[in-house]
Amino acid sequence: MRLTLIAGDPNSVPDNSPTLYRTDRGSWVIQGWVVDDPEALAAMKIPEGETCVEIPDRMIPFFTQGQ
Repeated sequence: MRLTLIAGDPNSVPDNSPTLYRTDRGSWVIQGWVVDDPEALAAMKIPEGETCVEIPDRMIPFFTQGQ
């Protein structure tokens, strides 16, 4: 998988994380905050081999930059 950096969170210092990447497979990779709230995880029923991360609303506009 080849990653292309689209955007780091400009309001996050010093690491610009969360971060959005576009892949060469027509998908996105998101670096964000670990979701560890037991109620949230139970509600999502995440299957084996998957996970989730949290990103702020301010990152959503960056999704269209990689297309």
